[in-house]
Amino acid sequence: MPALAHISMTSRAPIGLKCRTEPFRSAEEAWFWTMAALAARRDGARYTANNGRTARPCEPDDVVKCLDTLYRRRRIDLVHARIMRIWGERQTAPSPAYAGERGDWRLWREALDRLEWPLRIKGIVV
Repeated sequence: MPALAHISMTSRAPIGLKCRTEPFRSAEEAWFWTMAALAARRDGARYTANNGRTARPCEPDDVVKCLDTLYRRRRIDLVHARIMRIWGERQTAPSPAYAGERGDWRLWREALDRLEWPLRIKGIVV
């Protein structure tokens, strides 16, 4: 996964007013939101921070940067990132109940378990 050169945490709130944001309940929720935003961006949508129904405490690239940091620190492998991308694009988690998805589910859980803490430290996940 490529390193990100610039991460913006700017808010569109007027000066002096803080934009109230709602953190995600889990790393999985943050990941699905991130992948939906990245898919929309890829399809030509212009993403502007905190213009959605729910203001979030980050940009999609912030979540990707946390995953990238885990990769660079060898906490996850490329196979983890691949599973995260595949299932994130599907907007569903793999199921341990299906034999064909058990391996994916294990990698999915490992990656999300390792992603949870960095997202909590940044206030992205509560």
